[in-house]
Parts: sequence; C-alpha cells; structure tokens
Amino acid sequence: MSISKELQESLNLALGEAAKRRHEYLTLEHLLYALLEDKGACDIIKACGGNVKTIRKELDDFMYENMETLPNGIDAMPSYTAALERVLTRAYMQAESSAQTTIDSGNVLAALFQEKRSHAVYLLEKQGISRLDVLSYISHGIPKSDDGRDGAKGNIRENERVGDDDDEETDSHGDTLDALKAYTTNLIDRAASSKIDPLIGRENEVKRTIQILCRRRKNNPVYVGDPGVGKTAIAEGLALKIQRGEVPSALKDCQVYSLDMGSLLAGTRYRGQFEERLKAVIKALK
Repeated sequence: MSISKELQESLNLALGEAAKRRHEYLTLEHLLYALLEDKGACDIIKACGGNVKTIRKELDDFMYENMETLPNGIDAMPSYTAALERVLTRAYMQAESSAQTTIDSGNVLAALFQEKRSHAVYLLEKQGISRLDVLSYISHGIPKSDDGRDGAKGNIRENERVGDDDDEETDSHGDTLDALKAYTTNLIDRAASSKIDPLIGRENEVKRTIQILCRRRKNNPVYVGDPGVGKTAIAEGLALKIQRGEVPSALKDCQVYSLDMGSLLAGTRYRGQFEERLKAVIKALK
C-alpha cells in the first residue's frame, strides 16, 4: 500500500519544518503542523468543528517555547519519534482494514488520537474534535454540525446519520435517544401501532420469558435455535403483552428494543467503529 501524494508532501513538509527549527526529533506536533497546510486535512478539521488558524498558532507557540533546538555547529536531520512511527503504523492498518489503496491524511488524523499524551492531540481535543468525529467524516462525509452531535460533550458521536429528525434536541437525553433511533426498533411502539402479528403457539415460551425477567438475579433470557424457528416472534409476543398490560407490575413500563445489526455494521470501515456504536446504544439504554 502506498502513501498518497498529499500525505507524502505533508511528511516532507513536517521534516523540513523540524529541520528549519533545528529540532532533533520529528514529532506529532510537526506532523499536525504540516497537515494544516493540506486542504484535505483542513477540511476534516473544519468539518469536525475545529479552527485551523487557532490550532496552527498554538502549535507554533508550543514548538517555539517547549522544544529544544540543536546546539550551534551541529547539523543533523530530525529522527522520527516512536509516537510518530506508531501513528503511521496505525494509519496503515486503518487504510488496509477499509480496503483503501493509499494511506491519506484522514487515516493519520484518526490514528493520531490514540497518542493521548501528545500535545497535538490535546490541541485537537481542545477544539472539541474527537477520533469519532474524524472517523464519521472520513467514512461518510458527515460534518459534526449536520448530525446533531455535541462535540464539546461527546454524548453521541456514534450516531452517523444525516438529517436527524431531532436536531433541535441538543441535550444529552436527546442525543442518547438518537442512538436508539439509528440502530434499534422499539417493539412496544410497533405493538401499539398494530404492526406486530399475534403470537400463536408460543405461550409457554413467553410465560417463561416473563418469569425470568422478573427474577432478582439471573434475569437474562436467551433464545437459542436455528434461523426461522421463531426467536424474534417470541420477543414480539412479549412486547405485545407489555403493550396490552398483560404482564406483572415489574414489567408494565418496560420497553423492548430490537437491535438492527445491519444498521450497526453499515459503514464501519475503521477498527473500533462497531464497538463505539454498540457502546452508544448501551449508554442510551441505561
């Protein structure tokens, strides 16, 4: 796999910047500083709510005030730091896992966030940019402002849909509801709308399910069987009973959600995206 022309230019620019400043090592700060000259990287940062000029100035100040320069009379090309090598390795892995033919600035920006002790990452996070923001944009082209996400609070960055019907809801409760709307179906709502057919021949299984759910401990029923035997129908039958009030008081106000694995997996080009979405759903259910 090759490096894109733009990324190669950024790496060369970062090396030149470190040499010009007489720094011994080529760091993540030099790399981010160079990426700010790349239109693609700037577009990503802006789409994620960042201010390119502010980041550039803060990077410039940091490198001037905190990085030691080589003594006079010593000329040497800067060496890559271990952190920079790790970032490039992770960028390669991300590009490979998403079936890309080249590594680009988006891969590098996403990989950068795993170096938590880096000042470059600190400056990006200071702007409210997260790894999920970057992944969402480079995977689907969705700017933070378009998907109802709160960059400062980071409540539901996992939601990557366009045109959220609840964009006006910016509090954490509204944000967590978005995860449920994106990746689940509320079976109670479907039952109330008469979109679930009556369950026939599974009364014993539904009754046993209700008994297990009402336990104080070990209250997680699991349906096991071949495809097509009616596992989903049992869950829908439970939802019907809850909607009709034909359950014990402990279950009367409960909701039943069906997890849509297709939506959960759709567009997960980068490692960790599926896990982040699943965590968002779990957080919304708590």
